[in-house]
Amino acid sequence: MTKIESLKKNSHFKTVLKKRVINNDLFSIYCVKNFIKKKENIKKLYVSFVMRKKVGNAVKRNKIKRRLKSIVLKLLKINSAINLNYTYIIFGKSKVYDEKNKYLFEKMKKSFKEIRN
Repeated sequence: MTKIESLKKNSHFKTVLKKRVINNDLFSIYCVKNFIKKKENIKKLYVSFVMRKKVGNAVKRNKIKRRLKSIVLKLLKINSAINLNYTYIIFGKSKVYDEKNKYLFEKMKKSFKEIRN
């Protein structure tokens, strides 16, 4: 079982934001090879979900984060859909709120596949 862990330090965020980015109309994914030292042998996926205040009120922003997180959890169950050797930051956009989960799933799957290549 893979555990999702959020980035905690400001320096970690800055490191990831300087590297590769995948953009589309629903979200932006920043990624970099893992640089965080692991203490245990548990598989961890370092990913943070970020929303800007322009997107809407707190309820809307949190719903978008929950939807994106649930899609990442579904992708983790698929073998080799997400590379665990990377650290990710996912910026959600306001269009996510109105889209269907199936469409979001396909877009995210395609984006993570692009990162893998």
